[in-house]
Amino acid sequence: MAALRISSLLSRSPSAYSVSSLFLGKNLSRGKSIHCFSTAAAVEELITPPVQINHTQLLINGQFVDAASGKTFPTYDPRTGEVIANVAEGDAEDINRAVSAARKAFDEGPWPRMSPYERSRILLRFADLAEKHLDEIAALETWNNGKPYEQAAKGELPLFVRLFRYYAGWADKIHGLTVQADGLHHVQVLHEPIGVAGQIIPWNFPLMMFAWKVGPALACGNTIVLKTAEQTPLTALVVAKLFHEAGLPPGVLNIVSGYGPTAGAALASHMDVDKIAFTGSTDTGKIVQQLAAQSNLKSVTLELGGKSPFIICEDADIDKAVELAHFALFFNQGQCCCAGSRTFVHERVYDEFIEKAKARAIRRSVGDPFKKGIEQGPQIDPEQFAKVLGYIKSGIESNAKLECGGGRFGSKGYFVQPTVFSNVEDDMPIAKEEIFGPVQSILKYKDLDEVIRRANATRYGLAAGVFTQNIDTANTLTRALRVGTVWVNCFDVFDAAIPFGGFKMSGVGREKGVYSLNNYLQVKAMVTPLKNPAWL
Repeated sequence: MAALRISSLLSRSPSAYSVSSLFLGKNLSRGKSIHCFSTAAAVEELITPPVQINHTQLLINGQFVDAASGKTFPTYDPRTGEVIANVAEGDAEDINRAVSAARKAFDEGPWPRMSPYERSRILLRFADLAEKHLDEIAALETWNNGKPYEQAAKGELPLFVRLFRYYAGWADKIHGLTVQADGLHHVQVLHEPIGVAGQIIPWNFPLMMFAWKVGPALACGNTIVLKTAEQTPLTALVVAKLFHEAGLPPGVLNIVSGYGPTAGAALASHMDVDKIAFTGSTDTGKIVQQLAAQSNLKSVTLELGGKSPFIICEDADIDKAVELAHFALFFNQGQCCCAGSRTFVHERVYDEFIEKAKARAIRRSVGDPFKKGIEQGPQIDPEQFAKVLGYIKSGIESNAKLECGGGRFGSKGYFVQPTVFSNVEDDMPIAKEEIFGPVQSILKYKDLDEVIRRANATRYGLAAGVFTQNIDTANTLTRALRVGTVWVNCFDVFDAAIPFGGFKMSGVGREKGVYSLNNYLQVKAMVTPLKNPAWL
């Protein structure tokens, strides 16, 4: 029955690399009015993606295979809504096959018994292969997801490679402890791989989330069954193929594409999966945790939703603050769990900020993400497109002031005009709920005590941004905000070593950095008696 409640389970919306360093300051095109966007030339003459679709089957035990049912489902180009390819539709039977392969690879195969140094070498070889094929992988990511190619190729793929090199470096540095106990006993603490890891990744950053989860799991010696989002199944299959070229043994990494109520629920509730890691919405994360508890009480890592405050202080350089706040919200079409989606601006600079934020949104370049200089591509699918437009309608009906945007961009695909609201109040849906789209909500505040209280008055606690020239103000805010990451005078800095995760209902556990290794290790104490020791 639980599966019936999982709408598109385990693949919905819910990432030193600084996307801001790549994309801030790009004022690439100009709108022609302060309220509306021209759609006449929108998304004309689309570029043909420079990549072929070679892998659409499931990857189980080192082989590409059809789904047991023989079913397929279409995956789409969000620029047009047209089908790119038909992909194998995995379900519970395919999850069983994949888990069996992963279990055998863990219990009997060479991967967990291989020296950590050799595991490190395989991860490094994979990183080299991914770097060699960077352009084609980035093109496929853009085609299936809609994000700008420049973002994928210059930002995300280099970090993807860096993450695997980072975890390759950890593989032979995971060690236990020797503990001094009272009495005549020798105590060792071992850190062991947890076993078969189930992983469920979202559609907004398919490759980045693949790296965040697969990297630490493999470095620790685990085997994996990974379910891709049904919207974006293609790139995981390509990079998994490269993993086998790098020497990864069969069964260590298995990829199942499919829908949540079938494949996703089966993975989360499988009795032979030792751990589940999920990135997506908070509501779906609750279901994942419930399924894990109701099955074999497997450990759970959750990276969930957010409604992150971005706080502009009264001493801020307004031009710089506008650009950074714009980036914090609109990056990746606003489809980012940590997006700075509540822009709090001090009352003394509020009016100036509104005018400049509106002008910047109007200048934002929207169009075919394969075209050079495009900042914003389409939303992922018609459901997300309709959801964003629904929130815009809600903002208007709630009497927030629509400064610009507010509608569809062009007549084809799932493009939304960059939208800015002012006079937003805390109780409006656009200020409380995760929109996951290019909609900036700007709120006014008077002092630090007020903005701290309001910023924390949410069920989420994923991230926050602070823009100030005063170190005391920055220190006050960073310690008071109940979130997992605070960016001060920057945003979306995602270094491989920086842990990422949320407070409250934004998740459980941390990804990236050394903390992510804990997700995939068991701790075992080993105690033996000592007879006539020379020392204790």
